[in-house]
Amino acid sequence: MIAEELINHMIPPLKVTDDAHKAIVWMEEFRCSFLPVVDEGLLLGFISEEIIMESNDIEKTVGSFLLVGKDCTISLDSHFFDILRVAGEHKLNMVAVLNEHGKYAGIITVQDVMASFAQSASVQMPGGILVLSMDLIDYSLAEISRYVEENNAKIISSTMVEDVLDKGKIKLTLKINQLDLSRIVATLERFGYRVIGRYQEDARDDDSKERLDMLMKYLNI
Repeated sequence: MIAEELINHMIPPLKVTDDAHKAIVWMEEFRCSFLPVVDEGLLLGFISEEIIMESNDIEKTVGSFLLVGKDCTISLDSHFFDILRVAGEHKLNMVAVLNEHGKYAGIITVQDVMASFAQSASVQMPGGILVLSMDLIDYSLAEISRYVEENNAKIISSTMVEDVLDKGKIKLTLKINQLDLSRIVATLERFGYRVIGRYQEDARDDDSKERLDMLMKYLNI
């Protein structure tokens, strides 16, 4: 998935001449906490209800506020991982998409990205989930994949994050196309890997929304 495919055409940008009252009404109408402000095709930044309330003047034009996230942008061909990274860096729940000329092309919300991700094969396919803890220097997905495949299974997807509590270590989350992970865990532990989490998914389970909410909370966006 790339940015061009994920643009939310339902949420319009504000013009610099729009007043703060209009911004608040639109935020309520479109159920978003930020809105982009655009002038002659250029993104000036994002405004939020909090920014407006701090000024205590809803008659002001949005262009007169101190906006945030001017650089919270991605290009049309950006991968959805980059969308999440940029949103996380700016602590916003949406990013602006710019075309090849640097002009505003639309916005993508984090919720849109996660909803699309939830429909991907790696999420929809039934399987089990393992979480491994290891030193970054010891990380080798090729080696781990070999141990998994020796047990007639395959890694559907993998996600790596830094361990905030232990510098130099990472947490590697693997989705595997098997529900019974016992033999895979035994193999990994035999070769020195530390398994800190183990979850089984039921193919009939319909808790996608709950998993999506947990992931968004984990990303802290």
